[in-house]
Amino acid sequence: MRYRPLKTRRDPIRGRLIQVYLELARHFSPQKWWPAESAIEVAVGAILTQNTAWTNVERALDRLKAHGLLSAKRLHQLSESRLATLIRPSGTFRVKARRLKAFLRFLQERYAGELSRTARVPLEQLRGELLSVHGIGPETADSMLLYAIGRPVFVVDQYTRRVLSRHRLVRRDIGYDDLQQFFASRLPSDPALFNDYHALLVKVGKEYCRRVPRCDRCPLRFDLHGRLPRL
Repeated sequence: MRYRPLKTRRDPIRGRLIQVYLELARHFSPQKWWPAESAIEVAVGAILTQNTAWTNVERALDRLKAHGLLSAKRLHQLSESRLATLIRPSGTFRVKARRLKAFLRFLQERYAGELSRTARVPLEQLRGELLSVHGIGPETADSMLLYAIGRPVFVVDQYTRRVLSRHRLVRRDIGYDDLQQFFASRLPSDPALFNDYHALLVKVGKEYCRRVPRCDRCPLRFDLHGRLPRL
């Protein structure tokens, strides 16, 4: 790991954030997110995963793959009703089909259906464009930016907020943008770091930092008492 815990009086929280990342990486190993074969699969998955479990998304993606449709061009040409039928396992499939078609239309009209054409677009401009698409909110847009396009944005979700608030690093009611800035202002602007850190927070959130927490076995239990583990 090239990131090291920082013992500094100027920003002790930064040191804690890096230490938390190192401990999670040591405990779980790198997560290698997002599990997908292409950038467009990541983007489609980011929309399908809204308000559902990932296992349901996988079933919907598998159906698209089985029909040879998991490309921006083919999905764009597909009728909304047919798309809705194919992604039915993801839940609220009609709503998601409408959102997918809106995104695919945006991608086709603005970038000729190629996510790679967004490479030179300034981050804030591209994020704003995504947020203007029907059905794409901050978490979905940032998931696309980070996992599909490789931009340095930290994805915020329920696990991120739960873990950090329980460790008294942030308030429970902190807003999305403020929590995102909390990370961005204290960590290197590195998409690989943001990618793995977010994935590890999801991992620890699912296995230990549940609604009823399992603090006694959690790899981050050292931080609840203000002690740092040996590296």
